[in-house]
Amino acid sequence: MPRAIPCRKPGSGKAGPRFDGGHPMTGVRETLMRALSGSTGPSSDFDFGGAPVPGEVALRPAGVLAAFDAADGRLLLTKRASSLRHHPGQIALPGGKVDPGDADETAAALREAHEEVGLDPARVEVLGTMPPHRTVTGFAMTPVLALIHGPFTPIPEAGEVEEVFTVPFAHVADPANYHIEGRIWRGARRDYYVAPYGPYYIWGATARVLHSLATRISTRLSA
Repeated sequence: MPRAIPCRKPGSGKAGPRFDGGHPMTGVRETLMRALSGSTGPSSDFDFGGAPVPGEVALRPAGVLAAFDAADGRLLLTKRASSLRHHPGQIALPGGKVDPGDADETAAALREAHEEVGLDPARVEVLGTMPPHRTVTGFAMTPVLALIHGPFTPIPEAGEVEEVFTVPFAHVADPANYHIEGRIWRGARRDYYVAPYGPYYIWGATARVLHSLATRISTRLSA
């Protein structure tokens, strides 16, 4: 059953969200903006070696929305439907490929979030983007950092999204919550980041881009 996710409206005068990941307590908006001013470079599903990197190929542009609740900093994530042909049951950020009608990756991420979880783009404050992540499926996936303002009741897209849930900012922002695991894929070992949270196994491209964000946050708050 979808539940309302309360969010602070802009200008409410309440103190910003806080987290303690071993750094001074900082509001989530300020933390994300400082992270965007840093640099981690592009990432890839092939970062750890193992699976052979394809030659020069034209990557398909895509955008995913890393949307944090403006009131408490929780990150919105989805669990893909188990009936899907590609990546069934996996944890993902809302998003998808850039369609002909999309202006750019940010527009694609906002459109897909509206379709997948019913998030009204009018409630989303886009803060900026991180470098694209190259996926093993041939996409250049651009993470779009954003805040959700106002109350929001997720509506999972039938046949596409099995569940919508949130993860605390402190879990996402702390590099210590990520570790490397691996499995045999197409005859070779493939290593990847994981960041499990309760019953949710966050891994692969989603964990990789979130780890890049956590690294930026840790670096900027330690400066």
